[in-house]
Amino acid sequence: METQTQTLKKETKIPTECMTGAEAVIRCLLAEGVDLIYGYPGGAIMPVYDELYKFRDQLHHVLTRHEQGATHAAQGYARTSGKVGVAIATSGPGATNFVTGIADAQIDSTPMVCITGQVGSHLLGSDAFQETDIIGISTPVTKWNHQITKAEDIPAVLAKAFYIARSGRPGPVLIDITKDAQFGELDFTYTKCKGVRSYKPVPETDPKSLEAAAKLINEAKKPMIVFGQGVILGEAEEELKNFIEKSGIPSAWTILGLSALPTAHPLNVGMVGMHGNYGPNKLTNECDLLLAIGMRFDDRVTGNLEAYAKQAKVVHFEIDPAEINKNVEVDIAVMGNVKNTLAQILPLVHQDSYKSWLQEFRDCDTVEYDKVIKEELFPDKEGLSMGEVLRGINQETKGDAVIVSDVGQHQMIACRYAEFTKSKSNITSGGLGTMGFALPAAIGAKMGAPEREVVAIIGDGGYQMTIQELGTIFQTRVPVKIVVLNNDFLGMVRQWQELFFDKRYASTEMVNPDFIKIAEGYHIKSVRVTKREDLQKAIAEMIASSEPHFLEVCVEKENNVFPMIPTGASVSDVRLE
Repeated sequence: METQTQTLKKETKIPTECMTGAEAVIRCLLAEGVDLIYGYPGGAIMPVYDELYKFRDQLHHVLTRHEQGATHAAQGYARTSGKVGVAIATSGPGATNFVTGIADAQIDSTPMVCITGQVGSHLLGSDAFQETDIIGISTPVTKWNHQITKAEDIPAVLAKAFYIARSGRPGPVLIDITKDAQFGELDFTYTKCKGVRSYKPVPETDPKSLEAAAKLINEAKKPMIVFGQGVILGEAEEELKNFIEKSGIPSAWTILGLSALPTAHPLNVGMVGMHGNYGPNKLTNECDLLLAIGMRFDDRVTGNLEAYAKQAKVVHFEIDPAEINKNVEVDIAVMGNVKNTLAQILPLVHQDSYKSWLQEFRDCDTVEYDKVIKEELFPDKEGLSMGEVLRGINQETKGDAVIVSDVGQHQMIACRYAEFTKSKSNITSGGLGTMGFALPAAIGAKMGAPEREVVAIIGDGGYQMTIQELGTIFQTRVPVKIVVLNNDFLGMVRQWQELFFDKRYASTEMVNPDFIKIAEGYHIKSVRVTKREDLQKAIAEMIASSEPHFLEVCVEKENNVFPMIPTGASVSDVRLE
């Protein structure tokens, strides 16, 4: 039987050298170009941390305050840098605290390598102190995982881990290393992995699918594009822009596709989904051709599948064969990285424009502005709205900032109203919807793109789930800007209770602490805003600061986010009130 090492294709080798497994882990990370990792030490991973101390000038370690924070920080780093995020922790609770971040990375296709320590191999299965079967636990939420029990296996397994994490449709990989494997010795040499038998990360593109798709595009009268994060992961932003501008097709985005196309682009028609824009949701069921580019037809995008785009031909540009016909039956599947497939189809597509069709989107924009947006961005009542906070941030950042949002009403407001001029600017928890994501993810996002302004938009509920990461900010002095939109409620759940449960606000009202005092306890500059006349000055001061900065904005307690597609409803049933 072919060994694991034999499945790897050769590249440049480091000369053989005798060392411990723990040192081999560090050498593998360095060979993969890793210079920053997030983690939390403990007994079962201590040999690796001991070696990490020796290499601290080459490999910077960020001590988070919780292992979940390490995974979210690694996600934020990966999302802004385009590199593989790395997180490290001990066995037992250290490993299980990784699971939420790993699951988040899996559903949002974020490349990440997580390394956990494990009890000695002779203790496996004995319920030893801090032993958990992290391989069994993490199997459903990883792209690949593996347990190492022998030191000599470390280089090949870690090489494979990085290759799998970053190739094709990216995702998280977990490697569990027993303590005796860390202490054991091996003759170290490192070969970067360039291929794995039976794993084909990028499927071949059938030229006939390109021709058939181009024919449908050229014949369409009311075509519509919905693009997702696959464009960003495939680094296909320029190809998408060229395709849109030549074809003239109105283009909407999923929550994770946001920023792949500048928000001000004339063919950008807004966000689809439960709290997306009125036009692209409503007109999904009026287009005659739906082009899905690097998106997966999530249920929050489609609403009731029985009533989703049934009148339209559907062309799906996708890298993962598992997504084809999973939720929506398609007429043509164009397989491959969208960077390549969009470039290949471009010469086949006619130069076109759809002025009357595009005007239908703009007419819907007018309706939405009058019924929803005007009051959200320019409220005529005393209380502050979340939307006007985003408007103020746009004014100060000119659309150049990275916005890292948590999960809830503020997330939908941020995605609806934040303006972006650059890709990799919208960092949020999409598929898993993880409250507590934003604060640690913002730390990683800033470290992944230190030249960019990074602003975290967080609700008072999610903020308290990972509030301990203020300690990480204090220790590292990473200059993230934190905005908590405080409505003293779990706002999104409260909205549902108001609309669908007769205002029975069961366990959603928050009795919050003094967030200013907490931030000041970590020596972070802090400001609270309760009045409109103080808002813009506070935002300007925050953005101008070169230090970490905390801004609490007390907003209306019972505002709702519209438009909204109720659960089980069709996208045509999008509500404006």
